[in-house]
Amino acid sequence: MPDLTRIPVGGERPYDVFVGPGVLAELPTVTKGADRAAVLYAPPVRGYAEQAAALLTGSGTEVVMVEVPDAEAGKSIAVAERCWDELGRASFTRNDVVVGVGGGAATDLAGFVAACWLRGVRWVPVSTSINGMVDAAVGGKTGVNTAAGKNLVGAFHPPAGVLCATDALATLPREQLLAGMAEVVKGGFIADPMILDLIERDPAAAVDPAGPVLRELIERKIAVKARVVGEDLREAGLREILNYGHTLGHAIERREQYRWSHGHAVSVGLVYAARLSVLTGRLDEATEARHAAILSSLGLPVSYPADAWDELRATMSVDKKARGRALRFVLLDGLAQPVTVPVDDEALLAAAYRSVAA
Repeated sequence: MPDLTRIPVGGERPYDVFVGPGVLAELPTVTKGADRAAVLYAPPVRGYAEQAAALLTGSGTEVVMVEVPDAEAGKSIAVAERCWDELGRASFTRNDVVVGVGGGAATDLAGFVAACWLRGVRWVPVSTSINGMVDAAVGGKTGVNTAAGKNLVGAFHPPAGVLCATDALATLPREQLLAGMAEVVKGGFIADPMILDLIERDPAAAVDPAGPVLRELIERKIAVKARVVGEDLREAGLREILNYGHTLGHAIERREQYRWSHGHAVSVGLVYAARLSVLTGRLDEATEARHAAILSSLGLPVSYPADAWDELRATMSVDKKARGRALRFVLLDGLAQPVTVPVDDEALLAAAYRSVAA
């Protein structure tokens, strides 16, 4: 048995998240009973996808390999439609399973494909990036991007289980590894301050894929999300706190046409949300300053061009937390005290942006 950690996710359709090296060995168990499996993967993780396929074939499951574009380029209706065509050619039934191998974009796509096929078949994300492990693969939110914005089309469809392949982190490009840490830092500010303490104690150890600190950080952030989504699957209330830093972050991603990674955009979004928390009288300036200090220590960006505000503000109007014309932000009343509040003061919103304007 590999050195695995099991983190349960509760709710109406409970499942387990397995974290550790050699986690692929759990795939035949999590997909047990499936006659066929479609393995969706992007080119950089073809090796892991082939390992997954070999394990499934060895357990008697027929495998269909489906290669999709890497990163956000794969999260489109056109790519999803191509995947559905492959499922149709393979005569996929409700007894079968979709396996998504890769980072957050690949698992978002796989979950959406599974949610829509026959109105829902089983799926399993095999996460190979930090962002995928701590955010995208856990919680059952699946989706694709459209011209209107990121993740505006999707479905809530919990997986049968989640496999987080920590041994894959050593193969990630350094920039991609660091980008995933923005979601980890977010978890520290909204729920688990020990995450922040561990990073501040030794930022280099926090991003060492061979060391124990990064694994602890990943497991802590997964536990944060597991607790939240176990209580609120469909983002009716509590789950909105997971969007801390995302309102501006998603707008940056769209403006950059997804050339910026999710983590880099969210990093700037966290600094913005912290400043907005201060300007609305909720947060102390020391905790605000801690945002930029920690993110910078990990090599993440904390600023964005000053002349981008008008475009970003327009994009934020279609944020999924918006209600009518009111913008709603996840802010902090203090460390690990997130709240969702409406902010309609345009001068205040612009003033907060000056804190990140380069």
